[in-house]
Formats: sequence, structure tokens, C-alpha cells
Amino acid sequence: MEIADFDSLRHALAENSEEPEGPARNARAEQLLVAAEKLDIPLAVIEALGHQLKVYNYSSEKDKMFVPFARLLRMWDERPEDFDEYETHSLHWVFKWMTAGMLDQPHVPLASIEKWLGEMEHRYRLAGHSERAVRGAEFSVAGHVGDLARAERAYTAWLAADRDRMADCHACELHGQGGWHLRNDRYAEALEVWGPVLDGEYSCAHEPHTVLASSLVALLRLGRVDEARAHHLRGFRLVRPMESMRGAYADHVEFCALTGNEARGLELLAERPAYFTDTGQPRSRMEFLAVVALLMDRLTGLGLGGQRVPGPVGRAWTAGELAGHARVEALELAARFDARNGTSYVGDQLRERMAQRPLADRLPLGVRAARTAPVGLPAPDVAAPAPERPEQSEQPSLPALLAEARRLSDTLRPHALEAWAAVAEAAEETEVDTYVRAEIADHTAMGRGPEGVGLFERAAELYAAAGDEGEAIAARARAAYVRALSGELDEALAAIDEPYDRILALYADDATGVRQTASVLMSRARILMRRVHERSAGAEDAERAVRELLALVGGRGGSDVRLVSRAAEGRAMLAELAEHAGDGERAGKLFRQATAQFVGAELPWFAVEYEVRVAALAHEQGDLAEAERALRAALEHGGPYVEPVGRAQLHLQLAEVVGGRGAAAEAAEHALEAAHWADEAGESGTLGAWARHQLGGFLLRQERFAEAAEVLESALADLRAETHGDGAVVQTQWWLGDCLSELGEHRAAAERRLQAAEIARHWPEQHDHATLAHLAAESLGNAGLPAEADQAYTRAGELWRAMGNVHFLVRSLRARAWLALRTGAGAQGARQLMADAVRECESALETVGDPAAAERLAGELGHTHRQFGDLLARSVPEDADDPAIREAFEAALAEMAAAVSVFGALGEEGLHGRTGAELAAGWLEADLSRPADAAARARAVLDAYEGADPADETVRARRAEARQLLEPTEE
Repeated sequence: MEIADFDSLRHALAENSEEPEGPARNARAEQLLVAAEKLDIPLAVIEALGHQLKVYNYSSEKDKMFVPFARLLRMWDERPEDFDEYETHSLHWVFKWMTAGMLDQPHVPLASIEKWLGEMEHRYRLAGHSERAVRGAEFSVAGHVGDLARAERAYTAWLAADRDRMADCHACELHGQGGWHLRNDRYAEALEVWGPVLDGEYSCAHEPHTVLASSLVALLRLGRVDEARAHHLRGFRLVRPMESMRGAYADHVEFCALTGNEARGLELLAERPAYFTDTGQPRSRMEFLAVVALLMDRLTGLGLGGQRVPGPVGRAWTAGELAGHARVEALELAARFDARNGTSYVGDQLRERMAQRPLADRLPLGVRAARTAPVGLPAPDVAAPAPERPEQSEQPSLPALLAEARRLSDTLRPHALEAWAAVAEAAEETEVDTYVRAEIADHTAMGRGPEGVGLFERAAELYAAAGDEGEAIAARARAAYVRALSGELDEALAAIDEPYDRILALYADDATGVRQTASVLMSRARILMRRVHERSAGAEDAERAVRELLALVGGRGGSDVRLVSRAAEGRAMLAELAEHAGDGERAGKLFRQATAQFVGAELPWFAVEYEVRVAALAHEQGDLAEAERALRAALEHGGPYVEPVGRAQLHLQLAEVVGGRGAAAEAAEHALEAAHWADEAGESGTLGAWARHQLGGFLLRQERFAEAAEVLESALADLRAETHGDGAVVQTQWWLGDCLSELGEHRAAAERRLQAAEIARHWPEQHDHATLAHLAAESLGNAGLPAEADQAYTRAGELWRAMGNVHFLVRSLRARAWLALRTGAGAQGARQLMADAVRECESALETVGDPAAAERLAGELGHTHRQFGDLLARSVPEDADDPAIREAFEAALAEMAAAVSVFGALGEEGLHGRTGAELAAGWLEADLSRPADAAARARAVLDAYEGADPADETVRARRAEARQLLEPTEE
């Protein structure tokens, strides 16, 4: 717009202040200064210079602010009368910015900064200001150069001085005070000082942004990782859109480097390529480059030095290359500061920061980030034995490897197949006997799945050649079972008959042992169970086979874990047969018996599958407590032996069950774990997306809106209608819209709600479509887009009418009425919409038959009359004459009286509505100069609450307002 006068300049300056930080806003400020100079009004130039100084300060071009400030100071010295009160205050206020700005520029001599401190102190004293801001500035200088004794003195004097108009806001001061504790490794004290900012008691344009960022390492070092995660998600959302906050942004990158979230750290770097090279604030660039070096060193240490990473534009970078580049650049900047300061403090601090070691192997964040490091299972979060692996020495002998492999196999320990793989590798260079070759082939086949049939047959031949006929038969039975797993069920059924007959004959003649016999019977039972599952046939044959197995091993387990395992699995097969027959109660009982046997034999990892089955059955039967118990037991039994995808599924199921009983905080913890393990398993786009969807919902329930928004946005990147259903996409958009609305991001909230509404528009049931359109309208109105809001309310109203939902139809009409009044669309149009809302309610009341529904509609009518009265009273133009005002107020009073009547008919249910309308009517009576009538209404409210609970907040507020209404009449 053209700047024709001072008012248009001020309007343009205000508009530019609302623009995002960055070069575009700075360039516009420069244009506005030129326009101000053409007006030939000193105050216009002063305001334009102040605006320019402000936008420079909050951008990457902070070094430009010295020129406009020098000009302002010269103008003040020459003609202070040209400055109004506000600009006089602003001029003294930005003295503090100059001190910090000089510290950020290593080319500004320290002597100049000290001289400036003296100048600031002198001018503040002349202006009658406290020395608090001066001592705060001195503290910053002393801390920067490493003069910690002087910093301590200045810190004490800063806190002791009186707060006045020149003191920084409470939030900024607390950030600086906590930073002093942080610098001295007093982490708990820093967090205590920052508490009021973190809790929202104090805030400003840049807080709690920087406090949240500064708190990250302190929380990690204190082991408060849950809070650190929350502060990262909440804080990064605040920092992301603000160009001037490179130092705080660096804190978040550092957090990622220290918590195993290297991939997210890379994503953060990719979002801000200009941060590598912007030179307007050298100190924050130095800090940013230092954490870049830290992150790249971490990647290089993980063996990923050759990985491509985001870096300064103009070339491709690997992690190793960027580590070296960032370190050199950061140290060069540090050397410039140290040369200026005459100390080594900046460089020492920088080297210490770059040399930090990770504080967590991986701290799950809930947002998607691909794993950059090789997966290493962390310590289990439940009591469980550590994974047992083959014992190894520098040069293990074959006999040692063989003994260890047999021990692990005999006791059914995890990693037995790995041990046999080591035996097989060693046996390639050593002559071994036939039996050992049979064992190697047998166990190698176990790890091959469907491809293992031939190896099992080869193992059988070798066992037979070694004289162990029973083990040879067992190997052939295992080959038959693998055929069944491969879909060759008929072949498997045919192949198992001979091993079964032969093993029974050998066992009867004491020519083989119970282990081999049980192995064959188990293979046969498994094959028959496959027939039940695949063809729903042969249940009786399968049950006979299982009972035959149990008869063999049921009383022979003892310390032989293999036989106990056979018995437990047999019990689980009977459970599956009971479930197949529709007897869920018996199935659950048998599954629990099976898990008890596995756990009793110290084989808890085998119980996981069956606890999950118990949970599913319990859920079907509505026994959510048992479902929860079983899922917790599954996690405990599995410990570190459950694969990542299995852990993700268990945590996700538990999250849904726990969340279903209202424990949102614990449910969120399980959903977070589910997202983490899904990422580890490479399931980010499917299982991980659903886990993040659930996590976002649970965080929203806890009103952790910023964290929920980050998680839900991450989930949306992977949620797809074809894999999760469009209902999941709509729900995620819906939740995200709720979060953004609570965060005050109304335009973004409207976009999410409209996107969800567009999907729901195609559903047969239109309630969600209408609700989302209504919510979108609210957001559009709050975003200052009245025309768009009215369109959305109109759309929602049409849908509510089509569904016969009078309540929300009326609410959409009332909302449109208020929009029309606020936007100047015309008081007449607003009154018409509100009158339409009244008619809709009255019409519905004439036809409704259900008493409860009629009562609800009457309540809606009462609220509509009340709002109609408010709207009429507020629709009077400021320049209206007295008759017009009285006419509007009388009409408003009539609506209030109608509201009182409607609410009064509802008895106790309408009490608060009646008293609210009565008080509103009382104030209108007072405005119409009818004090007696106003007093009568006030007394009616007090009478209505006679004997009411005095602790009720509504009761207290209404009584207080009634007494206030009475005061003028009692005088």
C-alpha cells in the first residue's frame, strides 16, 4: 500500500510486525523507513527506525541493527522533544539489545563494549531507571569472556536491584538466571528457576521457547528423560518458525545427537540450510556449527561417516566431511571471540560441547525418524534374563563350540541356532564324526524354514548311519511338518505315518527314548492341527494325537525342559481346539495352564504367544482386566527375546486396553514404546504410523497439545487410507485440528478440519462431516476469516438440518449471527439469523414427543433467547441517538425475559441459565434507568441461590454479581 500519511505508515509498520521473521520482513522495514523520511515528520522517522531496529534484532541480520540505533541516539541527543513517551521508553529499552548485539560480533572490541556499558549506566541514571538492566548486561559480558567472579558479583547485583520498566520481562530474566546455574552444572537449580516459565506463569514472544531448549541437556543429565522428550517436542514446535532463534534450534539438534535420534537431527538440519552460512549473528552460528560437528561425529562413530547429510548449499556432503568442516568453522569463530576477549573461555566451552558423549542409546520421541545406527537391544524395561549367547574365546575350539551348542539346544535357550551355525563353520575345516554332521544338518534345517526339508532328510540319513534310529525318525517327522508349513498338507499327512508307526514300535521295544518319541508325536500333532486350521477338518484326530502326546510326556517332565515344553505346547493345542469349537472360556483356561508350564520351566519367552491368545479371548469376552494382565505378562515373559515388531504390537495392544479404562498417561507410554519398536523393525509406515496416531490421541487427552501436534503431524506423513482406512486419517486430522486450536494456530486448525471434512463428506453417515465443518468454521472465525467461517457454518447448518439435529443447527445460526455483527455485515442480518435460530427451536418443540428431548430443546431455546438479547444490546452503533439505544435495549430486555421464562420452566435444571439471564436483564434495566426493576432482578437471583452450596463457583459468581447490581440502588 502507498504511504500517504502518518496513519498509513503506522498501519504498514503494524502489518509488517506480524510478518514472519526473516529477510523479507527486514527489506519491507527498510522500504518503510524511506517512506517515513518522505513524510517530513520526525516522529514518523523515529518510529520507522525503531521498527527497523526491532526486525533486525529478531532475524539472522542482527548485525544491521547498530546503524538505525546510532541514528536514533543522535536524534535523541539533538532533539529529545521529537520523541513521544513510547519512543523514549523504546530507545532506552534497546540499549540492552546493543550490549548483547556487540557481544555477538567478534569484531567489536571488548573495550568498546565496556565503554558502552558505562554509557548505558549513565543514561539510565539520568532517566531515573534502576540499575537492574545495567547489571544484567554486565553479567552477560562477564559470563561471555569467562570472568566468572565478576559474573557472580553482577548476578547478585542484578537480582538485588529493583525491577522497573527497563527490566526484562520475568520470563527472559528467569531464562538468564537459570542459565547461570546451568553454566555451573547446577542442573536441578536451573530447572527450579525456570519452573514458572515452563509452567506458563510467565511468557513472552521468545519464551518459553529458549527455556525449553536450554532445559534439554539439564533434564538428560538428571535422568528426567520423559520431561526432556516433552520439552523437545513442545519447544521445537515454537522455535521452528522463528528465524532468529538459531541458538535454541542448535540446542534441539544437540538433544538429538545425545539421545540416539541422529536421523531426526538430520531432518532438523535439512529444514534450515541458511543456518550454516548466515553471518549476521556469529555467536549463534558458532553454536550451531558446534552441534553440527557433534552430530556428525556421532554418525561417524557409528560407522556412518560416508552417509550423505544436509549441509551448506553448493556441494554434496558426507557426515565425515561435514564434521570436519563444521568443527573448523566453529573453532575459527571461537578463536575470533577469544582473541577479542583476551581469554580462551569461548573456545574451551565450545570444545567441551563438541566432545560430549551420548546420554542415551536411543530416547524414543514418538515422531518418525529412521534408525541411523545399527540396532542394539537396550536393557529390557521389564525383569527378564539377559540374552544368552554362545560363549566365545579368541580361538574357540570345536569341542567347546559343540558343547555350548548342545547345552543351548538341550535347554531350549535362545540363540541355539546361532551356536550351531558357529559349529558348522568350524566343522568346515575339521574332520567330525557322522553324528555331529547329523546334528549340524538337523539344526541348520531348523533355521531354513520351508527350505529345510532336504536337510532334515539328510540329517535322518546321517543319524541312521551313526546308529541313532530314533533321532533319524524324529528328523524325518520334522521334515514332514515343514512340508505342512509349506502348504503341502496332504504330502505331510502321508509322510508322517511311517515315522509315527516306527517310533512307537521302537519305543515299545525300549530301542529309543522318550525325547525322540515325543518329537515325532509332536510333529504329527502339529500337522493334524494344521489340517484343523486350514481345512476346519479332523479336530477329533488332532485332539487324539495331542492327548497321546500328553500321555507320553505329562508325568515325565521333571527337570527335562524339552519334555515340559512338549507338554505345555500340547496343552496350548487343546486350547486352540477348544477355541475352534467355540468354547472360549475353556480355551482361555488351557492357554493359561500352558503359559504356567512354560514359566515354571524357566522358558517364559515361549509363553508370550499364548498370553496374547489369552488377551484376545478375554477381550472378546469383555474381560478387559484379564486382557490387560495377559498383555503385561506377555511383555514380561518375552523380555528382550521378542522381536521388535512383536514388542511394538504388544505395547500397542496394551496401550489400547489401558487407554480404554481411562489411564491416558500410561497408555501414551505404551504407544510411545510401540512407535519406537515399530521404527526399529522398519515398520514406520504401517505399524509405526498407527502407534503414532494412538500416541497423539493419548497426549491430546492429557492436554499436552504441542507434543500431540508434533506426533500427529508425523503420523499423517505415513497414514494411508488404503492401509489404515480413511477413518484413521480423518481422526488424526481431527485430533490435530483440536491441538492446533488449543495452541492458537487457528488457520492451520481450520485447514486440518476442512481436510478431514472433505474425506468425511463421502461417508454414508454425515455426522462427522457436519461436526468437522462446524469446528472448521470456529477455527476460521478465530483466524480472522469471517467470510470463510460463514460459509463453513452454512455448510454445517445444512447438514445438521438434513440430519434433524436441531441443537447444532441452532448453534450454527447463532454463530453466523455473531459473525455478521462482528464483521459489520449488518446488525439487521445478525438479528435475522438469531430470530431464525429461535424459530427453529420453537418449531422443534411443537413436534417433539420425548420429554427428555423436549427438556434439552427448551434449554437450547433459553440459551438462544439469552444470546439474542446480548446481540441486540451490542448491535447499537456507537453514534446512535438515545431513542435508538432505548429501543434496542427494550428489545434485548424482552429476549432476556423470554430466556428467564424458559429456564424457569425447567426447574433445577435451568437454575443457572435463569439466574444468568436474570442478571443480564437487571443490567439492562439499570441502563434504562429503572433501578427498582434492576434491584428486583438482583434479589430474585439471591433468592434463587438461598441455601445453595457456597463452594460452587457459579453460585459464588452469581451472588457477587447480584450484590454488585444492587449497590447503585442501595446508595
